Amino acid sequence: MPTVDIDPDELRDLTGHEEKGDDELIDDLFGLGLEFEGRTEDGTFELEFAPDRLDRLSVEGVARSMRYQYGDARGIHLPSPNSAEWTIEVDESVPDERPYVTGAVIRDVDLDDDGLDSLIQLQEKLHATMGRKRAKGAIGIHDLTMLKGTAATEGNPTIQYVGVEPDGDRFVPLDSDQEMTPADVLEEHQTGQTYADLVSEYERYPAIYDSIGLFSFPPVINGRRTEVTTDSRDLFVEMTGTDQWTIDKMLNIVCYALAARGATIEEVKIEYPDHGLVRPDFSTKTKTVAHDRIETILGIGFDPDEVIDLAERSGLEAETREDDEGALVYEVTIPPYRVDVLHPLDVIDDLGRAYGFNDLEPRYPDVGTVGGRHERSRLENAARTQLVGLGFEDLLNFHMISESENYDRLDISPGEDVYGAGEPATIKEPYSEDFTMLRTWVLPSLLMVLERNTHRAYPQNLAEIGFTAEVDDGENTGVAESRRVGAVLANHDVGYEDAKARLQALTRNFDVDLETPATDHPTFISGRTAAVVIDGTEVGVIGEVHPKVLVEHDLEMPVSAFEFDLEALR
Repeated sequence: MPTVDIDPDELRDLTGHEEKGDDELIDDLFGLGLEFEGRTEDGTFELEFAPDRLDRLSVEGVARSMRYQYGDARGIHLPSPNSAEWTIEVDESVPDERPYVTGAVIRDVDLDDDGLDSLIQLQEKLHATMGRKRAKGAIGIHDLTMLKGTAATEGNPTIQYVGVEPDGDRFVPLDSDQEMTPADVLEEHQTGQTYADLVSEYERYPAIYDSIGLFSFPPVINGRRTEVTTDSRDLFVEMTGTDQWTIDKMLNIVCYALAARGATIEEVKIEYPDHGLVRPDFSTKTKTVAHDRIETILGIGFDPDEVIDLAERSGLEAETREDDEGALVYEVTIPPYRVDVLHPLDVIDDLGRAYGFNDLEPRYPDVGTVGGRHERSRLENAARTQLVGLGFEDLLNFHMISESENYDRLDISPGEDVYGAGEPATIKEPYSEDFTMLRTWVLPSLLMVLERNTHRAYPQNLAEIGFTAEVDDGENTGVAESRRVGAVLANHDVGYEDAKARLQALTRNFDVDLETPATDHPTFISGRTAAVVIDGTEVGVIGEVHPKVLVEHDLEMPVSAFEFDLEALR
């Protein structure tokens, strides 16, 4: 889980509770869902935090939540930003891969060493989480006094977000004393080498200029000229990314953190070639939450006034109304720094924390049923026991996989009319290129395990009863889910007969009829492949894995395998 370092003295100062001892602070933090993991070398708290609460990535955000918890703050606070004096002009040359920008001016901020450390930590934690290691959003923070905007319409000083040639203008990056082109930074600078993959394939690199010249090379590094120090009082915050919503929300979190230190927020105009924006965007959103659902989820009764009080103590605001059926519901207003509230249950979780989960009294449910194992689970356990008895080692692999691992490396294509090649249920915005979809069959996962264990002794007989999914318009959810039995045998003399013998032994114990008519499948050797037909229905495939698939996985031993739908054993 992610961690954040919080100075307890800073926390006491920002909450206004100097009387709180460290142990009491730790207990209060636990009530917010922040678990104490220990202390760093300089004595600060190391806290494990829920990755959805990104507004708590800094001591300022944690202090704000604690003030609500203590009852020192209520409801929603919305900063009143001053009108824009600066403009960011987006040029048509900006790379299509990173077209969005946002920004704000911060006035009269008081940054001592602790404040600057907190700001840097917030920046890097946002990069690592919401910014997807700067790929989706990157933050640049600059000393405003070192910027000189070009003259523009309405008298606003203007900076430009443009695309530049890799060997274009030179600038001095942070942690360097020499001028470099963007290409030089990627090749020679340590930070540039770390983030080179983000932009190295672009024809033109993202860059931000003022009238003096290049001062920011997002998402890689800022220029040394605008470096922020403890002497900085006015800041210019710019963020670039692949999605406007993401960088706008990241900006809100940074603005709220700096406002907690007495800073004044000032708007910035964003001028795209075809439209304009004013940022930061401190607009709120609402969620409708039913009173009955609150009571059902938390297990206790509430008066409407109590719910409103709990909402205000959570940093939210709530108003009552009746829905179309006359039931009591709440219109709950969400502050602009909360990026985690996506569903009414998120609001109910906040209400429960404000009430105090430790104050909920346990009670027996008002039902007379007795818990037991689900029939599907019984079937899984029975099949798993038989596989272990047949000499297989039981595995549990990730349900998510990449399209390359699921299809390409097994010589099949999505939608192809062969077992395992169903249309994938893909992740819209995957966190990693290694996990972009739900696997459509189990065999790719088993071959990946064999690939990583070539240094182990043979034979290696592996089996898994695992979850798979594929797109199916006939399902209510649009995705058909299933459990499949997959097994591989790897050894110098293994063949089709070895896999079939174990498959026959497995099905015989479940009193089902097994047939294995010849078939073709790109993953397996032609003439050494069969369909798995159980009780007259084709439910899987069995065969010797094709040499080109073995080579693709760096396997030097022959591999036989079978896979079929678990439900066929019922």
